[in-house]
Amino acid sequence: MIGALFCCAALSVAVTVGIVLSLIPPTLEFFTEVDIFAFLTGTDWAPLFVPAKFGVLPIVMGTIVVTICAISVAVPFGLGTAIYLSEYARPRVRKLLKPLIELLAGIPTVIYGYFALKFISPFVQNLWPFGDSPGVFNALSAGLVMGIMILPMVASLSEDALSAVPHGLREGAYALGSSKFEVSTRVSVPAALSGIVAAFVLSVSRAVGETMIVLIAAGGTPNMSLNPGEAMQTMTAFIAAAGTGDLPQGSTGYKTIFAVGSLLFVATFMMNVFSNRIVRKYREVYE
Repeated sequence: MIGALFCCAALSVAVTVGIVLSLIPPTLEFFTEVDIFAFLTGTDWAPLFVPAKFGVLPIVMGTIVVTICAISVAVPFGLGTAIYLSEYARPRVRKLLKPLIELLAGIPTVIYGYFALKFISPFVQNLWPFGDSPGVFNALSAGLVMGIMILPMVASLSEDALSAVPHGLREGAYALGSSKFEVSTRVSVPAALSGIVAAFVLSVSRAVGETMIVLIAAGGTPNMSLNPGEAMQTMTAFIAAAGTGDLPQGSTGYKTIFAVGSLLFVATFMMNVFSNRIVRKYREVYE
């Protein structure tokens, strides 16, 4: 039994090692043909054109803009949902609402993508308050829907962390005359901070790695802009678009898929390392 459990644990490590080993050789080959400094700092991204340009910053910027739009929806609404479920909702209401919220995580992302394109994008176009109206494809529509997609993850994981806070802490705060809101925001949330931060970082990693929503709704134009009303291309959207094209295997354009994938892997890895440090710093241990 112990050996079987060890194999289950080792499988995830083996898969991660396999992913790294599959990325490294073509990435190194790519950087023998393209200067790594120009790749990381260039502002022109057209790897499939002639002449090719390999400045990755436009698709990095697109990824950042869409992710910021997503977390601006998921973090406040997800945390608010978690606080309601753990601190205010009656047990019967909690048992009803939590599974319904988690159902959002089971909807295929391609459906979210068309929802963003056909339903959210017209609202963004009609309600846009700044200058010219956005086009059909824009980063804001994709980001808002992506925020809805990752909201259940934030809400569920944060609610689990809040529910793990000992009731004795809440009772002590009530005994000192604190209100329900004060107990929720000044006792429960700080006590569950490590779990909440972990939920946030995991959700951000999910948003950074999302493909179908941005491929359908954000557009396919590398754009070095902070304006979410413009069409943009993210790293994952480029990988998906380039990977389904007719690039000759072994060509420099083909190897860009692995270079961008490696950059994406490093970015998410660094986010998880940062998350682990924050969790360890603010972790509360109760006996």
